[in-house]
Amino acid sequence: MREIPTDIIVKNIKEMCIEANYKLSDDVKNGIIDASVTENGEIGKKILEQLKLNMDIAENENIPICQDTGMAVVFLKLGQNVHITGGLLSDAVNEGVRQGYKEGFLRKSVVSDPIIRKNTNDNTPAVIYYDIVEGDNIEITVAPKGFGSENMSRVYMLKPADGIEGVKEAVIETVKLAGPNACPPLVIGVGIGGTFEKCTMLSKKALLRDINVRSNIEYIRELEEELVEKINKLGIGPGGLGGSTTVLGVNIETYPTHIAGLPVAVNMCCHVNRHKTRII
Repeated sequence: MREIPTDIIVKNIKEMCIEANYKLSDDVKNGIIDASVTENGEIGKKILEQLKLNMDIAENENIPICQDTGMAVVFLKLGQNVHITGGLLSDAVNEGVRQGYKEGFLRKSVVSDPIIRKNTNDNTPAVIYYDIVEGDNIEITVAPKGFGSENMSRVYMLKPADGIEGVKEAVIETVKLAGPNACPPLVIGVGIGGTFEKCTMLSKKALLRDINVRSNIEYIRELEEELVEKINKLGIGPGGLGGSTTVLGVNIETYPTHIAGLPVAVNMCCHVNRHKTRII
């Protein structure tokens, strides 16, 4: 049994909150750079050049990429041979978020009650998901999620007869309804299967995958590629001002489901698709 003290978890979470908000992952960063070359719209090219400049300034001057520094979503893969010492794991995660958002000068955007809406002033609590896995490590992924794009996300409880065409229509309809509000160019996570809540979890996790890595399921891989092509033909473009780059990537995750259902979740994310992963 390996013991991991909570202070190590706090330290890592703190650093990851800051890093995720200052620097994009290479896949998204390079996706924006590549799109600035291939974009066929004049205004679209200008927007992408501005996004490149913004990325460089944020990374070089250690400031947030976006003013919406998100609600902290934390995924923990906890090895079953790990023993956490020094306190509760959830408390350690929240303390790391608290310190990270304070020391990183990140906007505090969390309210303690969804109706009363009093700000917690430290961006806690985080949204935490746990998976118990083999081994004696903890894999931590911190994914700050901004709500301009989160608000444009949708869940569809399709009928099995709707099939793959129904899934395509759901994704494309979501993008059309979002228009400029989700701050394109987008990264889109899609979850198919499970139950009402499981498909949303799948869609969130799909956003963590490298946008250049396709599904290992053949028909899903083809669906990802088809959706990218069709979405980029919608003409929404960077910033919603027209162009050929509406989406940088579509990642799809699936799970077994009930014979009577076909749940589909479409989790929209702007070009600031932030996530950092560490193993301790």
